[in-house]
Amino acid sequence: MQKIILNNVSKIIKGRTVLSGINIKLEGGTIYGLSGINGSGKTMLLRMIAGLIKPTTGAVFINEKELHKDMDFPEDVGALIENPDFWPSYTGEEALYSIAKIKKQIGIPEIQKTLEYVGLKPNDSRTIKKYSLGMKKRLGIAQAIMENPKILLLDEPCNALDSEGEKMVSQLLQKKKEEGAIVVIASHAQNDLALCDYIFEVRDGRIES
Repeated sequence: MQKIILNNVSKIIKGRTVLSGINIKLEGGTIYGLSGINGSGKTMLLRMIAGLIKPTTGAVFINEKELHKDMDFPEDVGALIENPDFWPSYTGEEALYSIAKIKKQIGIPEIQKTLEYVGLKPNDSRTIKKYSLGMKKRLGIAQAIMENPKILLLDEPCNALDSEGEKMVSQLLQKKKEEGAIVVIASHAQNDLALCDYIFEVRDGRIES
């Protein structure tokens, strides 16, 4: 079973404490929520789990391996954190393929299947600069799930999506849960948090008990 442990994790940036004394345990087959207002630290916590920032104190363990010690990044993670930054002159398929070439785990067929899953057309010749906000969000979700990760981190996944998009996200998260993945959602929106099995309240960089 997938397992993530944050052991007394704190983060200080330019003299400011953005995370303080975080102790949480996450297990596979569960959808977790990080709830809090903007600036509370929930997105920073996602970035910590994703390996994008190092803790100032404490440690992050993923399947009993310490992040930034036994590995630089989680070995099997997909993430949509804040607004994804795709090359605006690429098509959606081209953008995902450029990212997929890094790990070389999937090819064009898997990318096309993922685009269809999130409601985008694989053969769409439009470049990303012509995408609506909802289309960009769908593309960001596609990028996060295309390699079928066992850890999925999503920042406000339903933001900018219509009702069909929200339904797609709900079905996706249920599918990942049934596959035994750890899913973590950071949001203050009720439509996002309604999808969660367990919610951590984040306030001023701390987990409220």
